[in-house]
Amino acid sequence: MVTMSYAEAGKQALADEMRRDPLVWAVGEDLGRGGVFGQYKGLVEEFGPDRISDAPISEAAIMGASVGAAMAGTRPVVEMRFADFALCAVDELVNQAAKARYMLGGQTKVPMVIREPMGMWRSSAAQHSQSLESWYTHIPGLTVAAPSTPADNFGLLKSAIRADDPVVYFEHKNLWGLEGEVDEAADPIPFGKARIEREGADITIVAWSAMVHFAREAVNTLAEEGISAELIDLRSLWPWDKDAVLASVGKTGRLIVTHESVSVGGFGAEIAATVSEALFGKLKAPVKRLAAPRIPISYAPPLEDEVRVSPARIAETARAMVSQ
Repeated sequence: MVTMSYAEAGKQALADEMRRDPLVWAVGEDLGRGGVFGQYKGLVEEFGPDRISDAPISEAAIMGASVGAAMAGTRPVVEMRFADFALCAVDELVNQAAKARYMLGGQTKVPMVIREPMGMWRSSAAQHSQSLESWYTHIPGLTVAAPSTPADNFGLLKSAIRADDPVVYFEHKNLWGLEGEVDEAADPIPFGKARIEREGADITIVAWSAMVHFAREAVNTLAEEGISAELIDLRSLWPWDKDAVLASVGKTGRLIVTHESVSVGGFGAEIAATVSEALFGKLKAPVKRLAAPRIPISYAPPLEDEVRVSPARIAETARAMVSQ
């Protein structure tokens, strides 16, 4: 086990896969200087500019060229800098990469990873702070991952690079410096397999990405009060681990789904609907969603804090549900 940051874990996973497979390469803006967040630092020195490719400022061109390169047999890792910027390339991803394998009758694969740094990053405002993971879960042909820890960023990115279909890979900007233990010899983490962060009996809390850490703080507070909460980190949103969530809620009878993205149309609604349909007779309280309101994210820190779901709000909601 090695202690490394979330950013270092992603860099290590990419380097390992590039050493293992000469068809793996990375492309995006600012990669030559190590990436905006340092997540590619030192890679161009090892692999050269042909495999750590610095691209012009055109997300659509980067994505379009990468789709062609993937269909031609390579495995591009596409850096979009910010999830918000990837919207400039959504046609190439949604209408081309996601559908090519189906529309061509399986004659081609599109093995590519689209890295989209997501989430609120202090005073980054409305165009650099969005969490858009639910957009991509709606699109057939795409896999969607959102790791919350260095170990998961290491294992999930390896799975993403080895996948034969496009993977939209969300890394939270506030987690880059988070440190944790990583087993460099571990097998890649499969998609659709949630991690039980903490077992509990009274209520289930489901989260992903940075919200896992907020939920853990709430769970620790609840434990001091005698409330046993089970915390599930989904890790991937498509596929998502329905079995783990249904088993947990079947045991506790209560569910909170919390995420940083907007509540309206968020992936939490899919989880809530699935649980309500499957376990309606076993629920002890209505399913609750805790997420952002449908407003742009402000530049001002106090207003930004109003948008973010806090550990205190999660704990308060859980107390009310358990008391019912």
